[in-house]
Amino acid sequence: MIHYSGLDDTIAAVTTPPGIGAIGIVRLSGTEALNIASTIFKGKDLLTQQSHTLHYGHIINREKEVVDEVVVSIFLGPKSYTGENMVEISGHGSPLILSQILETCIHAGARLALPGEFTQRAFLNGKMDLVQAEAVGDLIHATSKASQQSALHHLKGKYSADLNELRDRLIHFSAMIELELDFADEDVEFADRAEFYSYLADIRTKTDRLLASFKLGNAIKNGIAVAIIGRPNAGKSTLLNALLNEERAIVSDIAGTTRDTIEESLHIKGYLFRLIDTAGIRHQTDDIIESMGIERSKANAQKADIILYVRDILDSEEPIDWMEDYKEKTIEVWTKWDLFKLNAPQQQLNLFANKILLYPPDYHGCIEHLSNVLFDKAIGSSLSREDTVVTNARHYEALKHIADNLEAISRGLDTGLTGDLLALDIRSCLYYLGLITGRIDVDRDVLGKIFSSFCIGK
Repeated sequence: MIHYSGLDDTIAAVTTPPGIGAIGIVRLSGTEALNIASTIFKGKDLLTQQSHTLHYGHIINREKEVVDEVVVSIFLGPKSYTGENMVEISGHGSPLILSQILETCIHAGARLALPGEFTQRAFLNGKMDLVQAEAVGDLIHATSKASQQSALHHLKGKYSADLNELRDRLIHFSAMIELELDFADEDVEFADRAEFYSYLADIRTKTDRLLASFKLGNAIKNGIAVAIIGRPNAGKSTLLNALLNEERAIVSDIAGTTRDTIEESLHIKGYLFRLIDTAGIRHQTDDIIESMGIERSKANAQKADIILYVRDILDSEEPIDWMEDYKEKTIEVWTKWDLFKLNAPQQQLNLFANKILLYPPDYHGCIEHLSNVLFDKAIGSSLSREDTVVTNARHYEALKHIADNLEAISRGLDTGLTGDLLALDIRSCLYYLGLITGRIDVDRDVLGKIFSSFCIGK
């Protein structure tokens, strides 16, 4: 576990990605950031310059040699990303040059930053709460437009505002109860129980809405898992290739060509879908490798958010029996419709009127329709993009604790529990809200886990 130090030293790191580029940046933050930069910079006197200004010059190492031609940006605290004095040195994007600039900063008194330490300092200095700090990490790791927008939503403080509103309501609720406690000897009731119930119901509704959003949030953050299941040679790999619009999986007339799972990513309307092509399901097989593939197919079906059950319309075999267990999350896709349509009577054709059918004359249109069906089943009428969506498992666990305590408060009101005991449950709710936003002292190990997933320069 990474343990972070306090705010009494100055940190430095390369903030641009590894590799060769036109420009690379070395960032400094801390009380001595400006002093360190001024000792290694040849140009204007940085100590006399205003905040949010740019200055051209050269970086000079301890051997008095020119390292690079640079532009230095000055950000004086508290009006900086970290809330401290910050300096960014923009030089040429050679990994060698950037490492030399960083080494020069460290020789001048800086310390190499730990992963996410700049953002951690922003949190500790009150520039953002813990929700916003985690949103920075989510934004860096965003793999879809939906995950990007969700992270920006959190970074702008809209999620924090919802949590703060919930906190304010809990504090008001607590105040009403504790005010009665102060005058308990006088048998004074400042609010009737009906008002308590109404207020509690509103708080529970808001909490339940946040909890319910996690299913969508998890899909946004990690992608929607779609398992492609079917019998051998039903057209699963062909369907995968069609959805991806590329030849990713091997297609042949030999049944059982796909022995293992193949996973690929697909973006539909800004959302990430993880397509998992699985081994064909036979009733029986003596092939050990194929049997292992089938077991993996079953496991993927169980874990998947959606199943595309690919069925050969010309296949007379019985449906896969265990697929019945997953019918709520299954979309049936029938292949070889063009061959079936040639010989089938109208009565049989009508049986497939509401099914998803794939046939060559309009293959593109079929795939487009399937993509829309996939999106509707995964996202559908879920929360609007303006609504807060919980994407973080840590937040979800804390919200579950809050919901449990709210349930305990409700039971307490029903059974006439004394106000002091009700107040304890309310304080517990406030504690878990504080864990989410960082309003309380968060365990250093928790902070270490949060910020260790960041890149070094962020």
